[in-house]
Amino acid sequence: MQVGKITVLVMMSLFAVIACTQHGLNTLNTTADEAALRAADDAVNHECDLGYETVAALYAEDAVLLPEGEPIVRGREAIREYFRSSIAANRKAGECGPQILSDRAVGVSGDLGWSSGAGKEIGPGGAITWSGKYLSVSRKVNGKWLYIRDTWNSDAPPPAAK
Repeated sequence: MQVGKITVLVMMSLFAVIACTQHGLNTLNTTADEAALRAADDAVNHECDLGYETVAALYAEDAVLLPEGEPIVRGREAIREYFRSSIAANRKAGECGPQILSDRAVGVSGDLGWSSGAGKEIGPGGAITWSGKYLSVSRKVNGKWLYIRDTWNSDAPPPAAK
């Protein structure tokens, strides 16, 4: 009877060690991955300076962009065209001011990551021309984080119906 109890205790200890080891493998340091996700967000928020080609390269081939007040944009080529047009329109309107991100949070689990936060754009004279929030989901592809879903929206209420 004593041998049975010892065997059970040894087996339980062995399972505990295996469980702890597996948990340890799943809690790898994600600091570098989190920094890469933040860097991608920073790049998108400097789209006027970096240009549409650089920004589009941050998106996976099958990415989906959900821009504020506009239809869904599917695929990197369509996203490239979206940013080409958007940057041109913003430059023409003088709306390429600095953008500041705040309330930032990121997380990583395996090859999937997410980032979210708030942002504001500063216009001429220091006036805030836009404020809102964002949420992005990324996938690690060949060692590089690429957006697979990206969306943002304004804190302001939508315009009144005409």
